[in-house]
Amino acid sequence: MASAELQGKYQKLAQEYSKLRAQNQVLKKGVVDEQANSAALKEQLKMKDQSLRKLQQEMDSLTFRNLQLAKRVELLQDELALSEPRGKKNKKSGESSSQLSQEQKTVFDEDLQKKIEENERLHIQFFEADEQHKHVEAELRSRLATLETEAAQHQAVVDGLTRKYMETIEKLQNDKAKLEVKSQTLEKEAKECRLRTEECQLQLKNLHEDLSGRLEESLSIINEKVPFNDTKYSQYNALNVPLHNRRHQLKMRDIAGQALAFVQDLVTALLNFHTYTEQRIQIFPVDSAIDTISPLNQKFSQYLHENASYVRPLEEGMLHLFESITEDTVTVLETTVKLKTFSEHLTSYICFLRKILPYQLKSLEEECESSLCTSALRARNLELSQDMKKMTAVFEKLQTYIALLALPSTEPDGLLRANYSSVLTNVGAALHGFHDIMKDISKHYSQKATIEHELPTATQKLITTNDCILSSVVALTNGAGKIASFFSNNLDYFIASLSYGPKAASGFISPLSAECMLQYKKKAAAYMKSLRKPLLESVPYEEALANRRILLSSTESREGLAQQVQQSLEKISKLEQEKEHWMLEAQLAKIKLEKENQRIADKLKNTSSGQLVGLAQENAAVSNAAGQDEATAKAVSEPIQSTSLIGTLTRTSDSEVPDVESREDLIKNHYMARIVELTSQLQLADSKSVHFYAECRALSKRLALAEKSKEALTEEMKLASQNISRLQDELTTTKRSYEDQLSMMSDHLCSMNETLSKQREEIDTLKMSSKVCEGNSKKNKSR
Repeated sequence: MASAELQGKYQKLAQEYSKLRAQNQVLKKGVVDEQANSAALKEQLKMKDQSLRKLQQEMDSLTFRNLQLAKRVELLQDELALSEPRGKKNKKSGESSSQLSQEQKTVFDEDLQKKIEENERLHIQFFEADEQHKHVEAELRSRLATLETEAAQHQAVVDGLTRKYMETIEKLQNDKAKLEVKSQTLEKEAKECRLRTEECQLQLKNLHEDLSGRLEESLSIINEKVPFNDTKYSQYNALNVPLHNRRHQLKMRDIAGQALAFVQDLVTALLNFHTYTEQRIQIFPVDSAIDTISPLNQKFSQYLHENASYVRPLEEGMLHLFESITEDTVTVLETTVKLKTFSEHLTSYICFLRKILPYQLKSLEEECESSLCTSALRARNLELSQDMKKMTAVFEKLQTYIALLALPSTEPDGLLRANYSSVLTNVGAALHGFHDIMKDISKHYSQKATIEHELPTATQKLITTNDCILSSVVALTNGAGKIASFFSNNLDYFIASLSYGPKAASGFISPLSAECMLQYKKKAAAYMKSLRKPLLESVPYEEALANRRILLSSTESREGLAQQVQQSLEKISKLEQEKEHWMLEAQLAKIKLEKENQRIADKLKNTSSGQLVGLAQENAAVSNAAGQDEATAKAVSEPIQSTSLIGTLTRTSDSEVPDVESREDLIKNHYMARIVELTSQLQLADSKSVHFYAECRALSKRLALAEKSKEALTEEMKLASQNISRLQDELTTTKRSYEDQLSMMSDHLCSMNETLSKQREEIDTLKMSSKVCEGNSKKNKSR
């Protein structure tokens, strides 16, 4: 995947580079064309300069010729002034000379006229040449400005392309680094996936073998033990009680409660709307207190007065539907029988809307025909009539879909289960359409109310009634929007909850089977309650939590506890052996005591007479008490220490010798206290040793895990160092390739900058030449 993405990126880069090369060629062609145009302009400028110089030379020659002619005319005038007094002296000679001077004058006048005409023609040519020079100069200046703008544009394009190319290079570098990291992660994931697939294949084989064995066993059990399979037939399977989903029931009850609240708001708004509409008919266009209203409006008012009997049942039907959804029931379309009653109430309300619709339309037409109705009010009334038709149609559409949803609880064949989702989506669409129509009604009625308030005949009663109707319409709009948004938000849950039914079946077959299933569910719940017994006293919750914390915080393992139990069992067996040993010792001591008593009694019988029998018995009793504790009698006179496995007992001499029972009790108590002390010390030492052993075992395990993790980390470090070296090599190669490409691009940009600098120099020369031409033209004008 990573290599394919890299190839795609490099292909894109190659395409962009080819585009840049093509654009560069186009720019080169433009530069060459501009150079050719500038050369042609230079040639034209040279030609114009030559023609201008010729004209200047002709102008100079003409001015010089004019000056000569002017001087000649002045000389002739002077000669004429001198010749006039001479003519008075000699008239005769003057007549001949006057004829000659007249002829010369005519010749001079003709010559002067020709020179004037030629001068005028030259002035016209000079003016035309000047105008043409100005026009050529203006064209050259405009051409120069366009060339400068084009050069700036080309430079901006080149800068943008270089910037874009650098950005693309940086992006590609970043993408390459990301793709390399991604490829490494994908390789690791692929390795993990291979290992997982191998493990899954092994598990699959084991599971297949296990399931095949279980299947054979279950099939044999079913064939031998099961006489009847009720899930095989859908009619019988529908009678099975499904698993109780308390969350589903609570969710459905919550949704039904929200829907009930929205329907109550909608019912209140509808009641207000119909009631205030009835009040408006009594006021406008004719007030019933002043004059009688039309029979049409009377009938319309009579029908509107009955609106509560059609609107109130909607709330009651929704309330019964909400009460039928409890925690103990199974709520699906087949079990919601109360939805049929709500659909019937909605049908009756739609019949009411159909009945009042023609009267409402005729009432609006009557308002339009009245003299008080303006054109704007008439347009609003027409819009409201169309809106009322649409509202009735939307209610009919909504009733159709709700009647379809009520069919599974009454007629199972009326609606297929595959069409449930489409019907629910259509219900949501119809609710949104109802909301849109109510928005249009609210908009148009508010416009109508503002127009009626501006009428001069509008009374305060009409204004308040219009405000009440407008508030009820706004409440209807808000209620419709809430219901539409509520249904669209819960539409996915409604569609998903349709699959809630008997196990391994498409759903309930008929309402009768659903009712039987609910009865069976009640019987099963009663049976489970009868089986429920009071629980025994358990450990308090806080104490159980504390014990759990102790168990979790201890580091003892299962093996340590088993060893502790085994050691305790061995100690118990040793103690039992010692107990048996001491019991045998006590029985032997008792037998010895009885033999000794019998021996003393026999001696007393043989040696004494019958008078001393009581004394012998007394002595025997005393000897019975004293013979057992001869050693202890010595210990009374002297302090004696007795050491054994049980402990050390020290007795000192006492003034009074205790009797046998008190002495036995004292010894017994001492031994019991010593045994308890030794057992507690032994248990404490055992617990400490087990605790230390468990801690040592846990520490050894931790040490082994740490060594394993250390080895794994060292291997990962080696792999990471190898990857880093490989990435550094790839980075150096990519850097070199990109540096080569950047050097090529920089050379290319330098060449383009040189061409642009040449163009600028040419443009500067053109500017200089144009300035020279301007200076020459100014000089010519001054001349």
